[in-house]
Amino acid sequence: MSIHSNLFTVSDQAFQKFISQPDQPVIIDFWAPWCGPCRAIAPVFERLSDQYQGKLRFARMNIDEHPNAARTLGIQAIPTLVIFHKGNVVERIVGPNPAQLQSVIDRILTKITGPVY
Repeated sequence: MSIHSNLFTVSDQAFQKFISQPDQPVIIDFWAPWCGPCRAIAPVFERLSDQYQGKLRFARMNIDEHPNAARTLGIQAIPTLVIFHKGNVVERIVGPNPAQLQSVIDRILTKITGPVY
């Protein structure tokens, strides 16, 4: 198993601090271990965490162990990926859509920080 230095695990206790990072936007994958589609998107999420190092922070949040943030955000289906910038939700992606994920990330980063190269 490889180590992804830009992929974090977030708890309910650390959630607000993590999403409020001023230097980079954050994407969180809300998932559960029993969710097949969540497991299917995990390798793509891991690869993208390496690719976007320094531009976007990546995290995973197990909703079985840490349900409060998902409840607060009204997440009703998993996987749900939410992009935050300075504590605010800027995009929400529901369901496993690996082909769309990178284009959504590029679009959001361009909107927030300028062109992605």
